[in-house]
Amino acid sequence: MARLFFESSALVKRYIQETGTAWVDQLLNPTARHLIHVARLTGVEIISALARRVRTGTLQPAHQAGLVAQFRQEFTKQYLKIEISPALVTEAMSLAETHALRGSDAIQLAAALRVHAQNLATGVPFLLISADAELNTAAQREGLTVDDPTAHP
Repeated sequence: MARLFFESSALVKRYIQETGTAWVDQLLNPTARHLIHVARLTGVEIISALARRVRTGTLQPAHQAGLVAQFRQEFTKQYLKIEISPALVTEAMSLAETHALRGSDAIQLAAALRVHAQNLATGVPFLLISADAELNTAAQREGLTVDDPTAHP
């Protein structure tokens, strides 16, 4: 069992077949008993990713509807959400400035750092799962252990 923080670029692989999907599915399998954390913002980002794929013609609307339903159910029941509080936004602003991150990436990193800080005393392994190279570099500079699903074809 581990405590995993899934950033949106990695979690979307659960719903859209991409490099790393099989590995992500293994991590998210309930029998693995991992604690899965996401930033509340991830809900918007995943729904947006699915909608954009319909707009670009790479996903059929009927298939999108099923994926959205699956995501909403798992978002509600399977994922532990980190709320976007004023303190988290303040930390994200600092991280954006320090690492020149996009706004949403800075929020994701601030949320992951919050989970990591809460986890330090437990001794449970912590891992940030992200397919965003810039975010991964910043997270490693902040002392987090990172794994990229695209490294697991």
